[in-house]
Amino acid sequence: MKIILASNSPRRKELFKYIVDDFTVHVSEIIEDYDPTFKPEEIVTYLSKQKALAVSKTFPTDVIVGSDTIVYIDGEVLGKPHSKEEAYKMLRKLAGRTHKVYTGVTIIYHNQIESFYSETSVTFYEMSDAEIYQYIETNEPMDKAGAYGIQGYGAKFIKSIEGDYFTVVGLPVALLYQHLKKYL
Repeated sequence: MKIILASNSPRRKELFKYIVDDFTVHVSEIIEDYDPTFKPEEIVTYLSKQKALAVSKTFPTDVIVGSDTIVYIDGEVLGKPHSKEEAYKMLRKLAGRTHKVYTGVTIIYHNQIESFYSETSVTFYEMSDAEIYQYIETNEPMDKAGAYGIQGYGAKFIKSIEGDYFTVVGLPVALLYQHLKKYL
């Protein structure tokens, strides 16, 4: 039995190493669509399940772990920005305010499916336009939900977090370990 991480995220791969020494990465090629009436926790658990299910078809006897993270504010999901302008709009919306980050995880083993999520509140300091543009020029915002990385240059804008830091990075390490340890 192998343990397979169904993710292309370099951050998730690094975090997963804290739990499992020997694992394989297999990227799921799903279209990340979901019912627009879903609540944030339903979005991340649904998408994590779709990713894990896609990979489990290729590896039906192995343990598959799928994950998905979103940033949520004012009833809106902030995904990865597609342009610098979109990154600016996201960061401007987050500046000086509190938002929520949800990470959903699904574990599949022999057709048994277990999905769960973690929620963390993140508060930003106020940011000037110059600070936002300077941050965007690092390119860090371009591949991250909500256009920021708490573990990188974006750390200097974070006033506080309430909840699990690793949920914001993209994988709730301790919570996942509690669910995964029966397979280790």
